[in-house]
Amino acid sequence: MKIIKRIARRYHSAKSLYAIIGTGITLFYFTMQALACSTPASPNSVKIKDGDKSVSKSVVSALATPKNELYFPLSVERFYEKNDYKLVWVAPDTIKTHVSDAMLLLDCVLHYGLSHKDYHPNDLTYDKLSELRAMASKADDPEKARFDVLLTDAMITFINNLHYGKLNPDYLAAKIDSGNTGKFSAEALLEKALQQGEFMKVIESAQPASKEYAGMQDHMRKLTGQYQADCYEVPQEDIQIMAINLERLRWINTDDQAYIQVNIPAFMLAFHLPDTVYQFKTIVGTQANPTPALQSTIGYFTTAPDWKVPQNIFVKELLPNALKDNTYLEKNHFAIYDTKGNYVQPDRFKLMMVRQSPEKYSARQSSGCDNALGLVVFRFPNVYDVYLHDTPEQQLFAKDERDLSHGCIRVEHAEKLAGLLLKNDGAANKLKDLRNAMEQYQTKTFKLKKAVPIKITYLTCEVKEGLLITYKDIYGLDKSLKAALYEEKLALTKE
Repeated sequence: MKIIKRIARRYHSAKSLYAIIGTGITLFYFTMQALACSTPASPNSVKIKDGDKSVSKSVVSALATPKNELYFPLSVERFYEKNDYKLVWVAPDTIKTHVSDAMLLLDCVLHYGLSHKDYHPNDLTYDKLSELRAMASKADDPEKARFDVLLTDAMITFINNLHYGKLNPDYLAAKIDSGNTGKFSAEALLEKALQQGEFMKVIESAQPASKEYAGMQDHMRKLTGQYQADCYEVPQEDIQIMAINLERLRWINTDDQAYIQVNIPAFMLAFHLPDTVYQFKTIVGTQANPTPALQSTIGYFTTAPDWKVPQNIFVKELLPNALKDNTYLEKNHFAIYDTKGNYVQPDRFKLMMVRQSPEKYSARQSSGCDNALGLVVFRFPNVYDVYLHDTPEQQLFAKDERDLSHGCIRVEHAEKLAGLLLKNDGAANKLKDLRNAMEQYQTKTFKLKKAVPIKITYLTCEVKEGLLITYKDIYGLDKSLKAALYEEKLALTKE
């Protein structure tokens, strides 16, 4: 292991990695590094006791440097404050620390779909570390402190990136750095790792616990480590699409034992239970009316629902159809109301008035076999006013590409999903009531004792049985996320 760690050097990009593979020396290097990255070292964690006050002062000074040099300055400061501003990593060779493990993890960030450039690669070099450790008693205190602080910042950044992702829209770096995000704390996890033997295992525990994430991360580890070390050609596109979707998976809270996950590009819904997973086909929004990615909870569902027509559908579709066909509203069980709830007689004169000021009116569709919501609708709070529901157009589930809705999600075999929700809620005795209500088009609400989380995701790839499967990027979202992750400039014109 000592040989491996002395050989290891930080490589800066997958592109340069491909460029230098070829010689026997390079092959030996990557073979050693792949083995190192897949075999966590676990020396005894020894807390460095530094009696020299000048070192602590140097740490304080290093923390006072321009904050833009550190990615998580408040977190780093809290970490050192708790440790009395002592050095954590830099010590003489005779003292065991986890510095080699930390450096090795930063060498292996590609395995997690992350980039070396985000972890101070120009400052945290093995040459610099060797120099500081070999000359620990003579090395300049500010130099030791600067290296120590930058490595702590790199590790806290790495932990946060593993847990939250780098570009999580709900958890920006400043919010995470404030320390007010809940129970997870990168600096606390780092302290725990330093105190335990299995340093790498503790750090990796920051990652999502879902099988979906674990499978993709393991596949990424093989693509960026083992396969390249064995001289397999790995398409850069595969690595990038997995990095993009590992990032998205980190945005999802997957601590729940039972939850519903909709993957928009796959046109599928999965109801995850502790012992099994049930799969359902779905229909999602068109490019013009995309289904949003979000997280919420389903607290109830309603059979034979009455549908309030969204205003954009009312204006762009319902009114034009009603003016063309005077039987359209009646045939489809639609009724128009004014803002006071008064019914509007749908003759041509009234409809022309409605078209002049549509914001003063709304439409509803009564329950029935041809109701747009079908026989059951599953509601969950969200700012987009979308929901999950049945549909009378069951033939659409036979299509391979099912981006056909106005944004809401239609699910095949909705009655089965409703029944599973009742069973999971300990209410199997209500299954007969559910079946009767749906058969008789009877409006009935079934409240769940425990709301079930729903996660609407946008994942354009997944790993199944060790194989990478990709889906069509129906909303064209991969390009912008790739540009943000890899800091590329987007073209101003379409290709």
